[in-house]
Amino acid sequence: MNALDLFRLDGKTAVVTGGGRGLGRYMAEALADAGANVVLCSRKKDSLEEVKGEIEARGGKALALACDVTDPADVEDVVSEAEGAFGGVDVLVNNSGATWGAPPAEMPLEKFDQVIAVNVRGTFLMARAVGRRMIERGTGGTIVNISSVAGLVGGHPDFMQTVGYNSSKGAIISMTRDLATSWAPHGITVNAIAPGWFPTRMSGGLIEKFEERMLSGIPLHRFGSAEDLKGVVIFLSSPAASYITGQTLVVDGGATAW
Repeated sequence: MNALDLFRLDGKTAVVTGGGRGLGRYMAEALADAGANVVLCSRKKDSLEEVKGEIEARGGKALALACDVTDPADVEDVVSEAEGAFGGVDVLVNNSGATWGAPPAEMPLEKFDQVIAVNVRGTFLMARAVGRRMIERGTGGTIVNISSVAGLVGGHPDFMQTVGYNSSKGAIISMTRDLATSWAPHGITVNAIAPGWFPTRMSGGLIEKFEERMLSGIPLHRFGSAEDLKGVVIFLSSPAASYITGQTLVVDGGATAW
């Protein structure tokens, strides 16, 4: 096999939650470029249809489905529809996420709970639904959970007061390790990506206000781009990473290396 063939996903089916914008959109496009059929899901379907159209315009295959990842019935419906359209799910990218900013002492409990529900409960529900089917098929599979450098370090008190988000992303790293060891006997690899600062709708306001201070904390002195993430998700989703599981790959321009 040519070494570059290890990164191909031809004939595979990938589900990407939160695939309509931001990092999810980047990763969905990358997986389609690598040959995968892509199932996009999020609560808002309009943005998914736009990404679906772009993937199909480039010769790929995609399906757009509305889904609340905190709802077990919605999650099961998405996985069933993915199977009906393309066969079994081979790759899952758990990207759907929420955040809320407030100092810890002032964090509204309902907002904290909402963030935990989307980021932790949603990741688990989707992983469980896909993992069960991968186990039943007996042919293995790949799960990539999207964490964050916020799950590795404390938030800066001047501009990163997001205790619920940070806590949830740390939980995803621990969940990744547990699922990896639990499902390794079934040939299922489970890894995480921990992005640093990438300009998205979620982070755009903070970047606009604190750009220079943020850049001063990044050794490469730039924010992440789509291309900085696309290769990473292809790698972890492909046969090239078949002997890697339970790991968190940090993509942050060196910010956590200080």
